[in-house]
Amino acid sequence: IMKNLFLSDAVVLSASASFSQEEKNYLPEAGDWAVGIDATPFLNYAGNLLGGGNSAPAWNALTSQVITGKYFIDANTAYRGSLRLGFLSNSASAMIGDATPNVNDGLVYPNLPAMVEDNAKFSNMNVTLGFGMEKRRGFGRLQGYYGAELGIGMSSSSESYEYGNDAVGGTAVNATNTTDWGQLGQDAWGNDARITENKSGTAFFIGARAFIGAEYFVMPRLAVGGEFGWGL
Repeated sequence: IMKNLFLSDAVVLSASASFSQEEKNYLPEAGDWAVGIDATPFLNYAGNLLGGGNSAPAWNALTSQVITGKYFIDANTAYRGSLRLGFLSNSASAMIGDATPNVNDGLVYPNLPAMVEDNAKFSNMNVTLGFGMEKRRGFGRLQGYYGAELGIGMSSSSESYEYGNDAVGGTAVNATNTTDWGQLGQDAWGNDARITENKSGTAFFIGARAFIGAEYFVMPRLAVGGEFGWGL
């Protein structure tokens, strides 16, 4: 037999839906599971349908792009968990003039100067886990809640560059003929050089935060709410 499942608030404004055998019971009970989503994009969409350019109101946000869940051990107490899996990878390219000597000798209009391509790749990763406890108080469908949670995480980033023009002879003649990401500098021997790879390493962090919020159950097992938090 499946436990009751409903969605509740987790980040900023949130919406929720549920599956319950007791339709008359609006509020969570012991053994219920909750999943929270950020409702701001949906409210923005609804507002723009009614009149373009309208943005949804937003309360102070938790970390963005977080999957959150709760498990109620009784009607007024829940364990909270959160997971953020952030991965980004993108690339860029740009055409720039070919710095090969004499490559454009004899060039006449409307022929274009010779070009080469610079390429760059960027990636970063951010993973965060959180766990805490929530206590609830309220009257009827309006429920206030408060609690605390701990979080741990790790992040890293990297960049790599390829250039159409070589930096030859330890001079800046060709090195400067690159796109803005060329980052012309000097190597350990004082020669002009460009960055080809840059890695940040891995950063680890740990934190704790307190939170307080409220939600209103507009339907059985469906609530809209908001949350404020402060952490270290």
